[in-house]
Amino acid sequence: MSVSYSDCFSDLLCCEDSGILSDESPAECSSDFDSSSCGVEEESIAGYIEDERHFVPGVDYLSQFQSCSLDASAREQSVAWILKVQAYYGFQPLTAYLSVNYLDRFLYSRRLPQTNGWPMQLLSVACLSLAAKMEEPLVPSLLDLQVEGVKYIFEPRTIRRMEFLVLSVLDWRLRSITPFTFINFFACKLDPTGNYVAFLIKRATEIIFSNVQEASFVEYWPSSIAAAAILSAANEIPNLSLIVDPQHAESWCDGLNKEKIMRCYSLMQDMVVDNKRRNPAKMLPQLRVTIRARMRSSSDSSSSSSSSSSYSSSSYKRRKLNNCLWVEDDKGNSE
Repeated sequence: MSVSYSDCFSDLLCCEDSGILSDESPAECSSDFDSSSCGVEEESIAGYIEDERHFVPGVDYLSQFQSCSLDASAREQSVAWILKVQAYYGFQPLTAYLSVNYLDRFLYSRRLPQTNGWPMQLLSVACLSLAAKMEEPLVPSLLDLQVEGVKYIFEPRTIRRMEFLVLSVLDWRLRSITPFTFINFFACKLDPTGNYVAFLIKRATEIIFSNVQEASFVEYWPSSIAAAAILSAANEIPNLSLIVDPQHAESWCDGLNKEKIMRCYSLMQDMVVDNKRRNPAKMLPQLRVTIRARMRSSSDSSSSSSSSSSYSSSSYKRRKLNNCLWVEDDKGNSE
């Protein structure tokens, strides 16, 4: 079954000229990643834990990578590209994480015509564009967003069609619950004095992003990932490492699962050691947790846009794939 896209969809909020996705201020869009979370009531956090199941792939998502029905290496490359663009434009960490969240939820619900190549890149661009419109005060054009070693250049109308498809598959649930919904609260629980909270949040964020490419972590929900990351960060502080006990993390809030936290923590510890030894460059440099990065000035943006356009035309062979956008549902029906 083919999907028809009316011209009226060009006026949707996913259009590149609309800036951000809603009329809310950037501060409101970033409420998940606010340092005031230390004052959030435990009932609110418990509510997030109860609702997080609606913002993650299904429980059998990991098994699809293990059975090779989904390509783990293609996912890893897509996430790596998202992180590069996040660093290139100084996007917030939450923006990159939301992009990966959208990508995983889409892949669980729909099959791409091939597990790598241009369909996966198109999906990655669309997910990053939607996340940026949710969280960033200034968003690059859809052409300027395609940087950092992309193999294909998609026209804006093609990306907008993919954005609409992603929105449909995700049932328009973009304001996802992520580990950043919890890390400030958990940091305050682990360190009630507040002496090390800033370090715990910063380091936990780095640990989360150093592992986001690993398909193994899709098994765990955001609250477990956040708790495990805070515990891993606390291990690097002598005054806290002696009192760190993953089994006690369950007491931080109702709804936490001790077994899942312990398994995620164990996997995360192994990955932290492995990443330091094998590829420390995966860590995001100069990660900012609470300070929103400023985009380039309008003059710089104009200059960059011009050079980007020139670079694209000289370095890449434009491949117009406007009539190739389709996916399959779980029953193998094409859309």
